[in-house]
Amino acid sequence: MNSKERLINAILRKEVDRIPTFEWSIDKNVINGILPDASEEDFICKMNIDAFVVEVDYKKYEIAPGIFKNEWGVIERTTSETHTISAEGCIKNFNDLKKINPPDVKASYRFNTFEKMIKKHSGEKAIILRLNDVLSIPRNLLGYENLFINIATNPDFVKNLVDISAEYNIALAKEAVKKGAKIVFTGDDYAYDKGLLISPEAFNEIFYPGFKKVVKNFKDLGLLVIKHTDGNIWDIIDKLIEAGIDCLDPIDPTSGMDILSVKTKYGDKISIKGNVNCAYTLSLGTIEETIAETKKCIKDGTYKYKYGYILSSSNSIHSSVKPENYKAMLDTLMKYGKYPI
Repeated sequence: MNSKERLINAILRKEVDRIPTFEWSIDKNVINGILPDASEEDFICKMNIDAFVVEVDYKKYEIAPGIFKNEWGVIERTTSETHTISAEGCIKNFNDLKKINPPDVKASYRFNTFEKMIKKHSGEKAIILRLNDVLSIPRNLLGYENLFINIATNPDFVKNLVDISAEYNIALAKEAVKKGAKIVFTGDDYAYDKGLLISPEAFNEIFYPGFKKVVKNFKDLGLLVIKHTDGNIWDIIDKLIEAGIDCLDPIDPTSGMDILSVKTKYGDKISIKGNVNCAYTLSLGTIEETIAETKKCIKDGTYKYKYGYILSSSNSIHSSVKPENYKAMLDTLMKYGKYPI
């Protein structure tokens, strides 16, 4: 069974030869701490990681050192990680809706990286396209503070932004399917360690209809859908599953999300991905602690429903992760993650 078959079967909760693994982001310093001078592409191949996660290609224009304007008009800045963060939105109120000009989904370069990876690796590796659903784009367009103010004071305005985000990502997915996409990964975070970023009522009223529409359209296109969100999502986990997702990531252990509880309750409906703690164990713990936690994740992730589990960190392999711990996690998976567990 190759990596592509293994991951697809795991998402579908079918039989696999071993538990698959992948990360949505692996820091270059961690990579080079394990395999000096290796690219991320080489690292994934040599370390038997089962998938590449590929982003849609956007142009950015540098307006100051480390500061960029993207195609949406949002200002981004570089960080110590491999990705930028949004620093300033480009709209303020309802009157600014007409200023929003979503990037052309059919631009000639939009899927260059994705098509390259499909051509090189789709026979062996799963190629996962990272999209959004309904929160990240409104947040980026408005900025966090303005988004939360408008959720409380002008929910119809936010609903318009949710609609824009939903329609845009559905349009991207339609183009991606033509180019060979089989799996999508949406990375919009709805929560932090204490609970939701917004009330359950606001989520259900403002965001959930759009989320459900996005997932339905992705599924109608034949895509498998992995939903990522950090934080404590107990208040909305049933809604996410009811929308039709295939896999939930990363079951955040720093937020009171227990992988065994999620597997026991929902393992007949979805596959799960996670959740070796990247805030403590992988970053601050020992190799022995990493091995023990990885073994526990393998045990809990295959409990009751033995298939339908993907091992990974609890978020990403960020710059603070110790290379030796990530390697220990992968080595432990290869030793103990083969079926029968």
